Amino acid sequence: MRTIPRTALGLFTAAVLCLAPQATALPAEADHPVAAPRSVTADTRTAADPAYEILVFSRTAGFRHSSIDDGISALRALGAANNFTVDATEDAQAFTGGNLARYEAVVFLSTTGDVLNAAQQTAFEQYIQGGGGYVGIHAAADTEYDWPFYEGLAGALFRSHPAVQSATVEVEDRAHAATAHLGSTWQRTDEWYDYRTNPRTTARVLASLDESSYSGGTMSGDHPIAWCKEYQGGRAFYTGGGHTDESYSETAFRRHILGGIRWAAGTTDADCRPETGYTSLFDGSSTAGWSQAGPGAFTLADGTLTSTGGMGLYWYSAEEFTGDYSLKLDWRMAGDDNSGVFLGFPASGDPWTAVDNGYEIQIDATDAADRTTGAVYGFRSADVAARDAALNPPGEWNTYELRVTGERLEIFLNGRKINDFTNTDPARSLRQGHIGIQNHGEGDEVSFRNIRVKHGGGQEPGPRSGEVKGVNGKCLDVDGARTADGTKVQIWTCNGTAAQRWTVPGDGTVRALGKCLDVSGGGSADGTRVQLWTCNGTGAQAWSAQADGTVRNPASGKCLDASGSTWNDGTAVHLWTCHANANQKWTLP
Repeated sequence: MRTIPRTALGLFTAAVLCLAPQATALPAEADHPVAAPRSVTADTRTAADPAYEILVFSRTAGFRHSSIDDGISALRALGAANNFTVDATEDAQAFTGGNLARYEAVVFLSTTGDVLNAAQQTAFEQYIQGGGGYVGIHAAADTEYDWPFYEGLAGALFRSHPAVQSATVEVEDRAHAATAHLGSTWQRTDEWYDYRTNPRTTARVLASLDESSYSGGTMSGDHPIAWCKEYQGGRAFYTGGGHTDESYSETAFRRHILGGIRWAAGTTDADCRPETGYTSLFDGSSTAGWSQAGPGAFTLADGTLTSTGGMGLYWYSAEEFTGDYSLKLDWRMAGDDNSGVFLGFPASGDPWTAVDNGYEIQIDATDAADRTTGAVYGFRSADVAARDAALNPPGEWNTYELRVTGERLEIFLNGRKINDFTNTDPARSLRQGHIGIQNHGEGDEVSFRNIRVKHGGGQEPGPRSGEVKGVNGKCLDVDGARTADGTKVQIWTCNGTAAQRWTVPGDGTVRALGKCLDVSGGGSADGTRVQLWTCNGTGAQAWSAQADGTVRNPASGKCLDASGSTWNDGTAVHLWTCHANANQKWTLP
């Protein structure tokens, strides 16, 4: 399967929504001219994604939806407008390793029943584990009830539904490409599925149903209807809409599907980790508790704060944050703009108090290394390669998680860790102070949505996926992307392939290509081979990240180690007595 190159940072997209707010000013940085986005229709993007192919699969072994033909037509039209090609089939023989490798995503369009045999299921599992994308539409949740892999991929399976009727959809995530174009609520008519399980603990819920707005909902008031997740190395998006023929002529619904396809195919990014326990500081309707310091302002429209003038700071004066916490917020640049998020500063009406006493997490993708997006301004540059792989271009939304643990600050962009900074300045403290967003100056237009905080830290219960980086910036790599038990694990120049995409699911394992990082034979001697192996729940596959950067196998008490002292591409990893030197330091997703 091809790896699609990410859209260039300077390009603009049709995701430009209604811009608004303004704020206060901060440090003296060079202003940049703002390029105006071109106008586009709701279904097209200004800057085309790289060309790619998707497979639309609509085989039914149960109820058949009359809307399937309309769905295929809509997907073909979306593809023609957005630079992807649609192959539509009901032939399950399309599910072979060689054929699936052509596609960046596979859409299950209202499939029903048992539609793949065992060999076809295996081919699809390997496709997902190799980094493939899945999009499930409506009755895709009424499919393959006896295939546990598919249930995990889809996120939840169908239980029942009431009659077709209008309902209020509550949009929980307005940063994902599938929902960024929507308001906080979305009124539409469809057949609203109830599900056997609630996907909230394993997926990022993008939208849910207000069960009081229609009759027949049975999910006790927490009723997800669209979600996304990373799953065994691949990406999965599901929407419960799409029963009616009319759905596929709705501009908003077509754009909803388009965003899901783009995300599953890897042309746009988003934070699809499960999210629970956050408290809103700004929910789009009220700015209670916020104060402006310095010149300029933030305007409020469409649930969005947008900067104007400055330099100033819009800060949350209602609470001083102490101890461990996780701050999340969604942001979007209009063009080559400048802003930032400040942490750990004392209360003040002077924006320079935040500059002199706190830390700024920069938003400006074209600035110097220590002042670019993801940098702790003036203190530590982001991992630029990781940042570039995760960053959506101007006109599209991004999500920051700023996780404070003691005096350690971890910065996540669209769910990917891009910076890890520890404060050593006794005059500053990350774990005590206020938070704020910057309005940098005239001509800088940056928007913010959904600012929320979780006290006690932000470690999510769901899996985290990405590169595992080690000595000399090289990545932990599965030799040849092979999946046979015993395959060598090594370090290699980072290249973004599935062989370097690891998942940390929260159960102590570290996984790639559907298998586990494993100590050969459960050994404990220095030099014991570390390899890929079928996951089996033994101590040989348990790993624990340590505060000193090492990754320890508790069963042996020893550490994951890049062998030797030269560390070229192909250097094997093995088990070794822990010493915390450079060849034992690893950065997990």
